[in-house]
Amino acid sequence: MKTPRAFPALLGLALACLALPLLPIARAEEGPRDLFSDTWVAVDGLGRRTLTASEVGPPKPDKTVAIFYFLWLGRSGEQGPFDISKILQAAPNAMSEPGNPLWGPKHYPHHWGESIFGYYRNDDPAVLRKHAQMLADAGVDAVFFDVTNQLTYPESWKALGTTFDEMRRQGLRVPKIAFLTPFWAPRKVVRELYEQLYEPGLHPDLWFQWKGKPLILADPDLLTNDVLKREKHTTSVPLAPGETLGTCFTVDVPFDSAALVTPTWGERGASATLTLRRGDAKGEVVASRRVEDVRDNAWQAITLDASAPAGAYHLELSEPKGRIGVWKDGRGELNLRVGRIDEADRRMMSFFTFRRPQPDYFQGPTARAQWSWLEVHPQHPFPDEEGKPEQVSVGVGQNAVDGKLGVLSHPRSHGRSFSNGRQPGPEGVDFTGKNFAEQWSRAHEIDPPLVFVTGWNEWIAGRFDETFPLAGAGPVTFVDQFDREFSRDIEPMKGGHGDAFYYQLVSEVRRYKGARPATVVTSRPIAIDGRFDDWDGVAPEFRDTIGDPVDRDYPGWGQTLRYVNHTGRNDLIAARTSRDADRVSFLLQCRAAIRATPEQGGPMLLLDVDADPKTGWLGYDFVVGRTPGRPTLERNVGGKYEWADPQAIEAATAGDRLELALPIASLGLKPGWTSIDFKWADALAETGDWSDFTLNGDAAPNDRFNYRAVFEDGR
Repeated sequence: MKTPRAFPALLGLALACLALPLLPIARAEEGPRDLFSDTWVAVDGLGRRTLTASEVGPPKPDKTVAIFYFLWLGRSGEQGPFDISKILQAAPNAMSEPGNPLWGPKHYPHHWGESIFGYYRNDDPAVLRKHAQMLADAGVDAVFFDVTNQLTYPESWKALGTTFDEMRRQGLRVPKIAFLTPFWAPRKVVRELYEQLYEPGLHPDLWFQWKGKPLILADPDLLTNDVLKREKHTTSVPLAPGETLGTCFTVDVPFDSAALVTPTWGERGASATLTLRRGDAKGEVVASRRVEDVRDNAWQAITLDASAPAGAYHLELSEPKGRIGVWKDGRGELNLRVGRIDEADRRMMSFFTFRRPQPDYFQGPTARAQWSWLEVHPQHPFPDEEGKPEQVSVGVGQNAVDGKLGVLSHPRSHGRSFSNGRQPGPEGVDFTGKNFAEQWSRAHEIDPPLVFVTGWNEWIAGRFDETFPLAGAGPVTFVDQFDREFSRDIEPMKGGHGDAFYYQLVSEVRRYKGARPATVVTSRPIAIDGRFDDWDGVAPEFRDTIGDPVDRDYPGWGQTLRYVNHTGRNDLIAARTSRDADRVSFLLQCRAAIRATPEQGGPMLLLDVDADPKTGWLGYDFVVGRTPGRPTLERNVGGKYEWADPQAIEAATAGDRLELALPIASLGLKPGWTSIDFKWADALAETGDWSDFTLNGDAAPNDRFNYRAVFEDGR
């Protein structure tokens, strides 16, 4: 790693230590500090520009983006990491060699690749801060945690909640949190989350709210404590018009719900009336409800406002519309579930807004108030309680094989390059995100209030064999992740496609939500004297995340990894720019007095003067402050991280601020120019790689993003 370059404090120690007031920073009670990240511009490694307001239009009201987030990294034991991509590079035939010693134990998690942040653990605070920042910058409103496997990973969500809450109290916008619970047996998980997170009131400002309550993805009909259960399907019986099908049951304790399971033989739109009576089929009606848009083989329940006493009852289905019926068991009795809700359950069930999660990738919605987490293209709109489109899922890849739920380790699964109904062979894989783009295109057609994206940081999958009961299983099988192509994480990876899917997400979120146009710069005459009062009235203020200089020291996956990086130094929080006839001036503000000496280094300014990513290093045509001594403007050479033709410029540093001026003639700006893209960076390792902005020091704005300064005219 190189020593960071210098930016001298030109005005001497007295001026350099001058205490100057900070620009105001939002407090949590005032609402999040708006970074205007939807006005930032970027070009990814494939040369694709992020969309701007001129292409996507102004912000659209009531549009929400959620992303699937995973809590299990580092929660599965101390072996590994076992990286599938590296294993197959070393042993190309290992997929047919389950006994190959490079594999980890059977069922043990294997990484499909390596995150840009390494093989990290979910409680690493530096990684959690970066996740919150990157997702917020992209316009993501909520993270939904995967707890579908009956584990809630409290150590992970508590660590994330603590970190996100700290950032929120600093005035930063962070994603809200919610959970996707088990599809078929959610009671244990929902109860655990309610008792550990929601009932004690932990991190209430982070709870994702929908329809006025915290949202949870769980089927509320499956949350009761069963006191009677007959579930074995043997014979399905259709309900004919004018008929009634029912069953008697007796319970010796009070109960709160009763349910029948209803086949529809794959048909949609069926409905019927569900009625609970005392005694037998001629008894007094206790409760009745119409069940609409019935899903095939779903439980249809009546939930009572108050508990019914022990005794004999009759539950029946009548008045069918469409094809609907009941299941009988081997003794000819109707399938039945009778549940009891204790007071704690009742509080829990009234606390949340529930949306039933649909596990199937192909079927679409089978009930109202149901959401999808992943589907094949073309995805279905999922409805609210009234049947109106409310949600759609968007995935990077899908473990679907030949129209069936399958495994991602199968070459016909839906990888990142899947499109137009076809997964290409290795020669057609290009990592431009065709699958992701196709899914987003469908989401834009539906344009619902919420888009659910899968996913951010799954990274691992257990190793199985050909006995695994999904399509495409082989001697070595991985279900949900496999390799660079057959995976669905958006979080940037080390090497490979890098951060391309992140910036694809940014553009698609802007297309869905709209974006604000860049504010035209209000300029003032600027003297480079270290006093800064002449910057009053210059607008806009270009803002950066507070508290994000890199400071990491935490164990990684397994027993030996530890990630240490203390390159963070100056916290870059705001910038301005102004122009006159001959010069462009720039101001940088840090959170504290700038640490900058010829020996230690200081912030650099990078300029893209032609908005052409093919010129300069990552598009940057000039850099200021890279070399020790008097600050100079340098020109890029050959598109590499090489610079030449240093030219001395005016600059001054005092307290927490730095200002400089650049001759327009030296920047090669043509007459009539109206904009310039710029970026401040501090304590880079100067590796010449895009990841330097993400992994080291601090950058304003974050990662690959640039500020775009738009001026009134080219005079």
